[in-house]
Amino acid sequence: MAELRFKALEEVFRRQPKIVKLPSNEVTDFFGQKAFDRPKMEKFLNKEAFQSVMTAISEGLSIDRKMADQIAIGMKAWAVGMGATHYTHWFHPLTDGTAEKHDGFIEFGELGNMIENFSGKLLVQQEPDASSFPSGGLRNTFEARGYTAWDVSSPAFIVDTTLCIPTVFVSYTGEALDYKAPLLKALSVIDLAAVDVCRYFDKSVSRVQANLGWEQEYFLIDDALYNARPDIILTGRTLMGHGSSKDQQLDDHYFGSIPERAGAFMKDFEIEAYKLGIPVKTRHNEVAPNQFECAPIFEEVNLANDHNQLIMDLMKRIARHHNFRVLFHEKPFAGINGSGKHNNWSLQTNTGVNLLSPGKNPKGNLQFLTFLVNVVKAVHDSQDLIRASILTAGNSHRLGANEAPPSIISVFLGSQLSSTLDEIVEKVSNGKMTPDEKTELKLGIGKIPEILLDNTDRNRTSPFAFTGNRFEFRAVGSSANCATAMIALNVAVADQLIQFKKEVDSLIEENVKKDEAIFQILKKYILASEKIRFEGDGYSEEWKKEAEKRGLSNINSVPASISKYLEESAKRVLIGNEIYKEKELIGRVDVEYEKFTKKIQIEARVLGDLVINHIIPTALSYQNKLIQNVQGMKEIFPASVYEELAGSRIELIKEMSSAVSIIKEHVKEMIEERRIANKITDERKKAFEYDSKVLPYFEKIRYQIDKLELTVDNEIWPLPKYRELLFTS
Repeated sequence: MAELRFKALEEVFRRQPKIVKLPSNEVTDFFGQKAFDRPKMEKFLNKEAFQSVMTAISEGLSIDRKMADQIAIGMKAWAVGMGATHYTHWFHPLTDGTAEKHDGFIEFGELGNMIENFSGKLLVQQEPDASSFPSGGLRNTFEARGYTAWDVSSPAFIVDTTLCIPTVFVSYTGEALDYKAPLLKALSVIDLAAVDVCRYFDKSVSRVQANLGWEQEYFLIDDALYNARPDIILTGRTLMGHGSSKDQQLDDHYFGSIPERAGAFMKDFEIEAYKLGIPVKTRHNEVAPNQFECAPIFEEVNLANDHNQLIMDLMKRIARHHNFRVLFHEKPFAGINGSGKHNNWSLQTNTGVNLLSPGKNPKGNLQFLTFLVNVVKAVHDSQDLIRASILTAGNSHRLGANEAPPSIISVFLGSQLSSTLDEIVEKVSNGKMTPDEKTELKLGIGKIPEILLDNTDRNRTSPFAFTGNRFEFRAVGSSANCATAMIALNVAVADQLIQFKKEVDSLIEENVKKDEAIFQILKKYILASEKIRFEGDGYSEEWKKEAEKRGLSNINSVPASISKYLEESAKRVLIGNEIYKEKELIGRVDVEYEKFTKKIQIEARVLGDLVINHIIPTALSYQNKLIQNVQGMKEIFPASVYEELAGSRIELIKEMSSAVSIIKEHVKEMIEERRIANKITDERKKAFEYDSKVLPYFEKIRYQIDKLELTVDNEIWPLPKYRELLFTS
């Protein structure tokens, strides 16, 4: 292994940046080249077919088979013209990745000759094997049938020579087996709920679209070093490794000049992203060495999520052309910043108004405050559901560390906006407002744009921060499918808006004026959700104590967090708004338990293998060298000199011997705990057993290994070290 490590380093030192050329000097010349977007549809579809697609997208309607045939003809003509020979239904199963089954356009014609064909039936629906995808018991292994159905709202695209058609994935009996189907339902629910509330302020609003701007953080390491680290290959992170003497403490990598090789990779994947219609706009160095970030322009949530899944796959493939590997794990290296996927979320009306952006007058600002307060109330009431949507095996290493918010869900609004909410409470508290009080309050509300102009700085320690015209959900993990967080957030806010509408309408029916009714309910919500608002340092120990006093939950256990999906408050939101049927929700929770268990199981097996087959033999080899050295000293030095010289070496041998014994004992105990846990058939109980009995051994074992790394001769240490992984690419 040591030979492999040094051979890998030699390869790294020979690397040169790949030369990447733009297809054109203007990105707009090739943007969307590989996406069947609206301009392509208008060109390749007849007028009737084009209009049917536009109507289906805007109104959420289905397309009949006859019209689908016409669309398929145009889509195939475009795809074949772009060099496509196959098509696939591209979907998001519950594996945290994407899936596809490629079929050729070719088939036998009536005369037995070979022809190319693509029908509306093939466009609209396929039947991939569903037996081996996670379902949480919704499907038996011997029941293979599942269906993919075309998502009209997300443009088809071409990867290599395959036409990829975004789809939902459902079981034979109709249960969703993917992330997209429930996400689309959640977006529909918030659309309807937000429109109802908007009509208090503007009757012309007929649609509200949720928007998402993700920020994708990632690490790059050279593939030669990657191939010399079995733990990274199999788990996505380092299970051992002492910190480098220099890491991120100087903050010199953050926003620094992008290294040449990394820059060439970024340029390459951005070109391919542009061709696919993904509006990547930002790139920069992140805080940790070899850590970077990319971010696009905001898009509708479903499309943005498709683009995020697509770009993660694209980055992995392009990285290999540059002799890199991309790490999306939330915490690939201990002791330095991990990676998140900040989800910037907002709501926009069909009239072009951002509902989370202050208006130009008191009426517009009352609408802004209405949505702002309802979002805060939703996060307060659904804090456990929102945490469950982002707390995974990988993200658990990151949350609460120095670069990410803790597992306490809180909302940052900024002192000025918080003061405005407190002022509303104060002025509405006297019951019915006088005309002067209404005027005074509306005048105060009218000043919001001025107040926020220089006070929209974000709090990077907050998991959910208002940043001027959107909320930044910072706690989402870098490897996650954005859909899990977006389902929870959008349906929680939708549920809250529905409740708000009922309460305001109830007051209006009692002859309370509309604005006054809105103010009264807003006051009630501001007070009810006050404890979730926090302006300080979310990393501090003081906040943990303060949050406990406030009664906010702080759950660090992944299985304990997952279990919150099945509490009555979460079921009321998710099942009550028809995002899931009860058995679908139970099935998904079982999938999450199973994923957590399997990830910890894999890490435990990899850790045990590396310890027994690599680390301990290396330590014993070096220990034997020390023993031989001590024995040789005894032969050539007088006893008095020998005792003085050999003492420190003998002490080192004892320390190494002790460390090896501790490691072996811990590994033996960990394996035994794993065996016990593996006999448990209930997924929930098994997950809790792995969490409480197996996982704690990881740090115990790692601590001893990392001490050995500092002791053993560098020339024989088998694995690339942190200084090599982080500073030699």
